[in-house]
Amino acid sequence: MSRKVKYYILFFVALFIAFYFTLGKIIPGFGLKQDKPIGEVLPFSFTTQDGKKFTNKDVSGKVYVAEYFFTTCRGICPRMNNNLRKVYERFKNDKDFLILSHTCNPETDSVSQLKHYADSLGVSTDKWVFLTGRKDSLYYQARLSYKIDDPKNNLRNIDDDFLHTQFWALVNKKGEVEKIYDGLKQTEVNQLISDIDNMLKE
Repeated sequence: MSRKVKYYILFFVALFIAFYFTLGKIIPGFGLKQDKPIGEVLPFSFTTQDGKKFTNKDVSGKVYVAEYFFTTCRGICPRMNNNLRKVYERFKNDKDFLILSHTCNPETDSVSQLKHYADSLGVSTDKWVFLTGRKDSLYYQARLSYKIDDPKNNLRNIDDDFLHTQFWALVNKKGEVEKIYDGLKQTEVNQLISDIDNMLKE
């Protein structure tokens, strides 16, 4: 092989690598794992299924999954929470893991309603916490902290607004959103379990 041919091969290899890394910068999630988190969880204060105050301080130093649902949902919510139960079963004995299920319909999902729902699932609310609060505060967290809905929807009249998403956010021990998952896709649920396992070992 001539020196000229080797030069061209090296040139195109270098060009390809540069192109690949450029795409990684332009397109989130392309190619290599992104070093930067998607976002940071902002301070919050909600109420649990037991009527207790629950804030961002209660998740400090923990890995957790955040989702939104409502108890009377007959569509995607039962499927999502059936998949989320698999995550719960895998990590329910880990002291550094939690699941936070926020209602997107606080007008209906009172403390007692959430308690009844949690009891029907037969899960420990020490590990799987159900939260209600002000509608605008709940939606603010979904869109601006967890990045699981379009923030532009936050401009709508809150009385007419309704958030209904199948996406979950995985939050690391530093309070950063690492990744978003589709809670209806089994492949992504499996990936979430794997990612949580790795994160808890860090």
